[in-house]
Amino acid sequence: MNRNAFLRLMLGAAAGALLPWRAARGATADYDFWFTRLRYDSGDWDVDARMPSNLITSLIDYTNLRVDPKEHVLALSDPAMLTAPFCYLAGHKLVEFNPLERRHFERYVRNGGFVLVDDCNHDIDGLFARSFEAQMAAIFGPRALNRLGNDHRLYRSFFRFPDGPPATAFELNGWGDDLVHEWLSGIEIDGRLGLLYSNKDYGCEWDYDWRNKRFLAEDNTRFAVNIAMYALTS
Repeated sequence: MNRNAFLRLMLGAAAGALLPWRAARGATADYDFWFTRLRYDSGDWDVDARMPSNLITSLIDYTNLRVDPKEHVLALSDPAMLTAPFCYLAGHKLVEFNPLERRHFERYVRNGGFVLVDDCNHDIDGLFARSFEAQMAAIFGPRALNRLGNDHRLYRSFFRFPDGPPATAFELNGWGDDLVHEWLSGIEIDGRLGLLYSNKDYGCEWDYDWRNKRFLAEDNTRFAVNIAMYALTS
């Protein structure tokens, strides 16, 4: 089952339960893409507040997708998140899912969803990375999270990135762990990437006032477009 088929199935199965949420946020059928940030009980989930608007703007600028212009925040414990085409989870601190959050995260990833998880904590003590990776091992198994090769379709889903994931300024200026992480990791289910995991702090990289984009030598949100397009087409 591909991602689009999964979402259609979930929307049909959960229509009754999700009707109030869908009415409150607008009919999702009007859009090909909407950005969902996941709120979880542990840690700090509300980081990089301007990043979603920059990703959304780039999708509008570069693609013909019908893009919802608003960021939507849903609790991981809310079954409505199971119908989202793209979810984002990030933070600096501890990640420790409660039982319902864990069930929803596993169900979403195993059954066709796509979640981008970004570690903002490489500049402190690695708590987010250590705790999130432990959660993934407990849910999906100790060998589920693997490095992606630079030939992965993610790197050519829209723009081409032949050298793999672009570096961020936070890596190149020696901030934090003073490492350039040359890979991204992920969890694949039946050949489909359901979880994309970054230690590169893309959320902070793309968290700037949109008016400053004109000063960039190259638009760094192009890779965000690749991630979103992969999420929709894989």
